[in-house]
Amino acid sequence: MAHVPLTLTGARVVTADGTHDGWVRIENGRVAELGTGDPGPGERHDVGGRLVAPGLVDTHIHGGAGRSFPEADPEGVREIVAFNRRSGVTSLVGGLVAASPEDTLRQVSVLAELCEEGALSGIYLEGPFIATSRCGAHDPALLRDPDTAEFDAWLRAGRGHVRMVTVAPELPGALDLIRAAVSSGVVAAVGHTEATYEQTRAAIDAGATVATHVYNAMRPLNHRDPGPIAAVLGDDRVTVELILDNVHVHPGAARLVFDAAGPGRVSLVTDAMSATGLGDGEYTLGDLRVRVRDGRAHVIETGAIASSTIVLPQAVSNTVALGVSVEDAVRSASSVPAAALGLTGVGRIEVGGHADLAVINKDLSVADVMYQGRWVA
Repeated sequence: MAHVPLTLTGARVVTADGTHDGWVRIENGRVAELGTGDPGPGERHDVGGRLVAPGLVDTHIHGGAGRSFPEADPEGVREIVAFNRRSGVTSLVGGLVAASPEDTLRQVSVLAELCEEGALSGIYLEGPFIATSRCGAHDPALLRDPDTAEFDAWLRAGRGHVRMVTVAPELPGALDLIRAAVSSGVVAAVGHTEATYEQTRAAIDAGATVATHVYNAMRPLNHRDPGPIAAVLGDDRVTVELILDNVHVHPGAARLVFDAAGPGRVSLVTDAMSATGLGDGEYTLGDLRVRVRDGRAHVIETGAIASSTIVLPQAVSNTVALGVSVEDAVRSASSVPAAALGLTGVGRIEVGGHADLAVINKDLSVADVMYQGRWVA
């Protein structure tokens, strides 16, 4: 059934080439026209001079609202998606953590079904091909060396919906895995790694184009041993993920990322877990127990920092607090991640694109959300 055409008026519209005062016409779930002045006859909705931004895109998230993607429960996935949509995040890539080969295949297969029904935009495997010494909130007993045969099994189970995989470049077989991913249309990311600068550069030359949550679970930056951080920040081929919850990364270090890479290469992500939206307590991430206190999540057994407990609009606000423009902060949470993972029709306000929109107040809180042309309750 066709939607009734609707024009959002009195808007400050964030597009690829700037912010423009005007209106957005929505028809059949897509952006039909952008303009200024009088939009002509038809149903209107005045947004009162607020910012109309693309619906945000979170390409690295593990859960929320008490549920997690590794549980591979369809209803739980839908609850995570609904919670995020209400918050202004209209596109999600379901993130998995290290698990056994059998569990990973089951999880990928279930998430592929959710992609096919339109709930998710893809599947992201953060493990198991990562360094034990930089495992973070992954169970080290479940980590293993990169294996193209196992990767091929993921592709079969994922039925075209596997979007990204993280690999530690120094592991045996890592470069072969990166090449296999790229040749299959899957984005290869470098992360959870002890790699040297040279090893990271080799991974980028092999086709890796994303850095998994820069700074976190990485060999640290040193002026004589620059490691992966300098390699990814200094290479225009790489989109750099940043968890900007002011817990994972100090604001001063975050500002360096924007200064070094530029906002066009910084992808804001949450890395959020099931506790997001619920508050303090004990939760699980994969097979690990996590305790959340004052919004900070740590693995109980090791004390390692775990996933965040924010939703993506909070990262946008924190980015603006660094001195980054609202427009650049919004793009780092929408068009940049969408482009990095090859997601089409989302992350931008453009004619023909999905009418996934967030109406944002002056204080950067989200006032209203539209998903495919319909207001989200």
